[in-house]
Amino acid sequence: MSQIAANRPAPDATALSDADWATRLESFAKDARMHEDNINLPASAAAKIGRPMLVVGLLMLVVAAIGIFSINLRHTLAGIEIGIFTILCISLGSLFWTMVFHALNAGWAITLRRQFENLAALVWIPALCLVVIAVMEVMMGGILLTWLDPAVREGNYLLKVKAPYLNGPFFLVRVVIYAICWIGLSQMLLRWSRKTDQTGDRALGRRARWWSSLGIPIFAFSATFCAFDFLMSLDYRFFSTMWGVYFFASCALGSASAVAIIMTLIKSSGRLQGVVTEEHFHDLGKLVFAFIVFWAYVTFSQYFLIWYANIPEETMWYTARRAMGFEWLFKVMLIGHFALPFLILIWRPIKRSPKLLSIMGVYLIIMIALDMAWIILPMLNINNASTAAPSVPGMLIHAAGALGVVMIFGWFVCNKITKSPLIPTKDPMLHEALSHKNYV
Repeated sequence: MSQIAANRPAPDATALSDADWATRLESFAKDARMHEDNINLPASAAAKIGRPMLVVGLLMLVVAAIGIFSINLRHTLAGIEIGIFTILCISLGSLFWTMVFHALNAGWAITLRRQFENLAALVWIPALCLVVIAVMEVMMGGILLTWLDPAVREGNYLLKVKAPYLNGPFFLVRVVIYAICWIGLSQMLLRWSRKTDQTGDRALGRRARWWSSLGIPIFAFSATFCAFDFLMSLDYRFFSTMWGVYFFASCALGSASAVAIIMTLIKSSGRLQGVVTEEHFHDLGKLVFAFIVFWAYVTFSQYFLIWYANIPEETMWYTARRAMGFEWLFKVMLIGHFALPFLILIWRPIKRSPKLLSIMGVYLIIMIALDMAWIILPMLNINNASTAAPSVPGMLIHAAGALGVVMIFGWFVCNKITKSPLIPTKDPMLHEALSHKNYV
């Protein structure tokens, strides 16, 4: 027994010895694919895309701001929130995938993970925007969130029952907690990943794996309740237990689509040759395809359960959108968010083509923005007890606000990409990603 105990591996049985790890690091350094010019993107290359996005974004926000005077603040804020929740989906979804890759010790995704980390680290932008909007909503007595309006709350039995949750101070506290959780997790994981590039310290990877396992449920609860607070509570009479999963589906889909776009642009600049191949795009395409189906499954399940239960507080969410002139958007979502991308991405060659996958990525982000519009815009009329169809000037203001936010976020992304190597250069599983191949 003593001999068996003596020959028993150390507690970290799967870990390399220090000598073997030094040998592996040396092999990484000698690999021609790991040349500095191949794994770093100069700021000038990113600026070619980033600067036009910044200019367009600022112009669109100016157009949206005009809506404050030509229509009202509510319409401008609605458009901006569509953009904010679109980029929040991208950033939160990227945080989710980063933590999943760490928790599962996924080798194939190592060369993609840095761009998920970069997008996740930019979650501070939509998070701080939501904090500002929450303060505005509370101070102004409700702009889009009419349950904050004292006139609406007075004598309203439903809001009296929901008051322990739907009240201004607790709302602000929750939003600050969401921001702290998201920013803390994303910055921590990116910082450890970058530090590993410099030191090759494998303990940082184990630390990231532990915190990712803890962070996934934190992400799940915070994203769900954020969706309750800003989206579902737009109509305080409505409720759905599937709302958090519905929002999560957009997060997972939007982030994978955004990384497909980023990796294609990086590859087109001549970087990551032999490091990110069509094999990686194939798996990325599988993630995109999977969450197209998952989004459709959750969306239909929510609709089906609400419709056959026939509870007025729930069914009116759909009937009101039909009455307000938004039925066309429902049809666009049905065909454009599911049927069309499903039929396109089911084909293996599409998933393996960087250009085609990135085109689908842009298209799907637009679909996510339309999904946010489907949630937000009808409330402009419903909360005012109006049956007027959406006006053309109003829709232009909404589009300008959403596009402005997304374009400025794109500028931040371009800058972020150039701040560190495009891949984790000293990750213990990097060799798996460099030799990754699909067999299905």
